[in-house]
Amino acid sequence: MYAIERCLADEPGSVTLARDITRHALSEYHYRGPQDDVLLVVSELVTNALVHGRGTPVLRLVGDAVRIRVEVSDGDPGLPQCKEPGPSGGWGLNLVEQLAVGWGASPRDGGKVVWCELEATAEPTMATPHGGASENAAA
Repeated sequence: MYAIERCLADEPGSVTLARDITRHALSEYHYRGPQDDVLLVVSELVTNALVHGRGTPVLRLVGDAVRIRVEVSDGDPGLPQCKEPGPSGGWGLNLVEQLAVGWGASPRDGGKVVWCELEATAEPTMATPHGGASENAAA
């Protein structure tokens, strides 16, 4: 099991940096699943942290060849909720929900962490967001 954690700047260019870090990590982990799916959820979670969060986002990736956990934390304690997608937004977390085998959000250090897990061998499912036992099981 490998882990990488990086503080990102509070600027739009951090999305590109987060994708580059993730691409490198997936190579190091020899991740066998769809790498584009992981890059897409990283983009969504980092973008949400930059747009809706507060402070410096932190990207954390934990994984191996068959499973990867993506965590993005920021200093805003408000937990995200899936919204009905429409012209004014709401697509990001719905997309994460479609691609991940699980996702959720929980308070952390006065802010929050939003996480999702992807598996190389599992079919994506419609996961219900939660911050309970499954988050702690993979942490």
